[in-house]
Amino acid sequence: MEKVQYSRVLFIINPKSGSRQEKHLTNIIADQAKQSKFNFKIYAMNGDDEVIIKREIDQYKPEIIAAAGGDGTINFIAGILQNTGISLLIIPFGSANGMAKELGVGNNIELAISLLEKGVEKSIDLLTINGRTCIHLADVGLNARIVKRFEADPKRGIRTYAKHLLAEMFLLKVYTFQIQCDGKEFKRKAVSLTFANASKYGTGAVINPEGQIDDGQFELVIVKPFPQIKLLSIAWKMFMNKLHTSDYVEIIKCSKAKIFSRRKTTLQIDGEVIGKVKQIDIEILPKSLKVLVPENV
Repeated sequence: MEKVQYSRVLFIINPKSGSRQEKHLTNIIADQAKQSKFNFKIYAMNGDDEVIIKREIDQYKPEIIAAAGGDGTINFIAGILQNTGISLLIIPFGSANGMAKELGVGNNIELAISLLEKGVEKSIDLLTINGRTCIHLADVGLNARIVKRFEADPKRGIRTYAKHLLAEMFLLKVYTFQIQCDGKEFKRKAVSLTFANASKYGTGAVINPEGQIDDGQFELVIVKPFPQIKLLSIAWKMFMNKLHTSDYVEIIKCSKAKIFSRRKTTLQIDGEVIGKVKQIDIEILPKSLKVLVPENV
């Protein structure tokens, strides 16, 4: 990992993410720029952004993009930056901030921005799923349906997520998946199938204890049908980083996979619902994005 001094930083802020104060963020940015002696420009997303952001990059020529938003915003910017050589700083500005937590920043905006002076660059993997970029976690089944409920709810935060989790637990659906993974083919029944570049959700629940974001592989995390009486046990194992010890969980390392579902199921990528699918094509993109992280990550 390499420490870099930046002279031009483009900040991209999603004002609709979470419940953070945009004015508070801009004050922190200005203070850090003065301290670290870099020039900066701020672009506020408004819903029609890809062309404008690419134009800003071409014209301003930043060495790094600092993106303030939730996991969906980070996913969007990562898709623009992959294989460009331009680094990404993740500023936790959403309700869950899963990728920021994965990289040791948590919900600490001040810490994130201080990395422009104290951080180091790290090359990480990305996934492509049905042609879309994934930086963090994607899945079909139980969690994807919870995310769909969460998107439709005007409220945000962990309590809202937990409310929809409990609602879904009484409607557990079992899916049959035909899986092709690195030349092997097999069938599994599951309530959830996660495609994991990272290890944990923004809630802190660890879905993929074996996850490394720079190892050139991703994990298929298969949660098999389980009795409702086992729900608390599985939840406890997730929050204690011991999900891999459950009899109802199977984890398979892959570099490329093709999944067929017997019936359509909801797919979510980095907290954004993509829609219902029957086929999912996944491939790892090794070390295709540079991110700024604390020295000890």
